[in-house]
Amino acid sequence: MGESVPRADLLETIVAATRRAVAMREQTVPSASLEERLVRSGVPGARSAGSFRKALTNGFAPRVIAECKRRSPSRGVLRRHYDPAAIAAAYAAAGAAAISVLTEPSFFDGALDHLVAVRDAVDIPVLRKDFIVSEYQLLEARAAGADAVLLIVAAFEYSSPGSKGPGFQDLLAKAGALNLDVLVEVHDETELQRALDAGADIIGVNNRNLRTLDVTLDVTRRLAPRIPEGVVRVAESGLKTPEDIAALGSIGYDAFLVGERFMTATEPASALKELIGRAKTA
Repeated sequence: MGESVPRADLLETIVAATRRAVAMREQTVPSASLEERLVRSGVPGARSAGSFRKALTNGFAPRVIAECKRRSPSRGVLRRHYDPAAIAAAYAAAGAAAISVLTEPSFFDGALDHLVAVRDAVDIPVLRKDFIVSEYQLLEARAAGADAVLLIVAAFEYSSPGSKGPGFQDLLAKAGALNLDVLVEVHDETELQRALDAGADIIGVNNRNLRTLDVTLDVTRRLAPRIPEGVVRVAESGLKTPEDIAALGSIGYDAFLVGERFMTATEPASALKELIGRAKTA
């Protein structure tokens, strides 16, 4: 995963690496240049505002956000021959509601170019999945054609001494101003309340502890009744069987983000199609 770190420090390490990488990119292409590009040429291929949220509530259940991800910190390389555009196009044909694209480079082998390629390959909404901690990353996402971004509440616990960077609520508001939907990721009751207080309307409950990488579906079950009506509920990580999907759908989850299960399959799209079909009858 690029560098060896104690498991308990993983999230902090990734956030720190992200801040350094973003600062370097911004020196090369300033924020003003990205803003000018958006004003001058608009957003290439992006759907209308709110399209990601609509995709998670419209149509027939189960609604799956199918993920393109080459590497995982917990499992290493998931797919050696990785063509995100081809994978995404096959996902769309197999019934995915939306596509998630990992763009973090150091720990997931991701890139913004992957998102651009996926955007060109599909007509369904695309989520930029990354450790977003700055307005610059939101501009990058919009310029690359993303319809939505991931904000991880826990990532905002870490900041450099004297840092004046934007907080979680600031980025949530900025994303809205850029017509980006936001999947707000939480792991416990405190993070959930913080997200709701900030006005999040799409909540992703991650079953994976980003500090220890442990996974338990008890997290999604425990938090389900605490998410108000009208807020879109997404279950993330550790979803392996049609029965997992059906059980969480029965307690109110609208959509399901699945990545590693598909990335390790011989044919990711076939695995997606089978999961959807079997979950309907589970």
